[in-house]
Amino acid sequence: MYTADRPVDCGWHRIHIGRQPIHDTTGELVAYELLFRSNARAEGASARGAEATSQVIVNAFSEFGLERLTGSRLCFINLTREFLVGELPLPFDSGSVVLEVLESVSIDDQVISGVRKLSEQGFAIALDDFILGNEHERLLDVASYVKLEVSGVDPEVLRSRVAVCRAYEGLLLVAERLETMEDLAFARELGFHLFQGYLLGKPRVLSLDTLEPSRLRHLELISKLADEQTDMDEVAATVTADPALSYRILRAANSAATGLWQRISSVNDAIMIMGTERLRHWVTLMLLSDVVGTDGNVEPERMSYILTRARLCQLLSKSLGLPSDKAFTVGLLSGIADLLGVAPADLISHLVLSEDVSDAVIGERGPLGSVVTTAKAYESGRLPDDRIDESGRLAHAYLSAVDWSMNIVASA
Repeated sequence: MYTADRPVDCGWHRIHIGRQPIHDTTGELVAYELLFRSNARAEGASARGAEATSQVIVNAFSEFGLERLTGSRLCFINLTREFLVGELPLPFDSGSVVLEVLESVSIDDQVISGVRKLSEQGFAIALDDFILGNEHERLLDVASYVKLEVSGVDPEVLRSRVAVCRAYEGLLLVAERLETMEDLAFARELGFHLFQGYLLGKPRVLSLDTLEPSRLRHLELISKLADEQTDMDEVAATVTADPALSYRILRAANSAATGLWQRISSVNDAIMIMGTERLRHWVTLMLLSDVVGTDGNVEPERMSYILTRARLCQLLSKSLGLPSDKAFTVGLLSGIADLLGVAPADLISHLVLSEDVSDAVIGERGPLGSVVTTAKAYESGRLPDDRIDESGRLAHAYLSAVDWSMNIVASA
């Protein structure tokens, strides 16, 4: 849920992302540029390195959900040198994402090779704040977009920049830093295709309350994924030990830009669908994005609460002959919804879950839903009279779940 600033409960932290609109010649909104923002009232980026870019990517794809931020419109994301040359991975496929080469990136053969490789993979390339004479001209033949500042630029200088770009067929010109009606009129006169600037819309900061994953869990998972001998069951165990990481993986697997639209019944499904390489890319970026940091810390009791719910559902499902990985995922999502105080339907609205899992999370329907109902009833001491005879078995399962979750939290 998008929220205004309020005191943050230590059970979650608040993440932010900036979103500035881009319009076409008719005034229609056709794209957004996503920007790093450290807080809800930030008017600019307080960080511009690889960590900031990683946080934008992670927040957009595995927290907010790209489809929620941009819908079917294009999404422009700034990239630093590390991403352009392949030192840091891009864990999503080409599609609606436009990769911006920042004006601060020094262009050399390694960058050119990296950008060409990204273009060959199908990514659209944009040159940001383009000027003549800084070597960025060497990328004009692979670029799909060139962004040129208008406000404060000498009209003849801008004309010469436009003329150079016009020599490249199919190159779309984006007028940015439009601050007055005169800026917009001049950009139209020069034949720009897209328009961006404070005149048309300032970056709006969107905020979201979410759980904070354990950095240690990230490191452990990266280590496992780097080992070719690691069993995928071990990987799944590491992921499911961290509710926040599990939810991020579910979101990332469902991201529109990954091209992995499949119905998912569990965290295990998401891991198998993504595969080790893509999963490693996502977890690496998640860890790097957390370097930028937030002030939130996960309270161990809250973390244990979610894991206990998930584990209890898993234990109960086994005695009923139900899929235990599905039951764990249902309990996990149910616990996260309770912790964040959001409707389960809102929490999973952008997850492509299997019908039985979705029904169980939203309305506690079906066999899996009855497991959640039982778990919640036992937690709250509201077990129906006709289930009292089961209390001994439930007590044993509950204590086992609590013990398991506390051991997990203690090692995080």
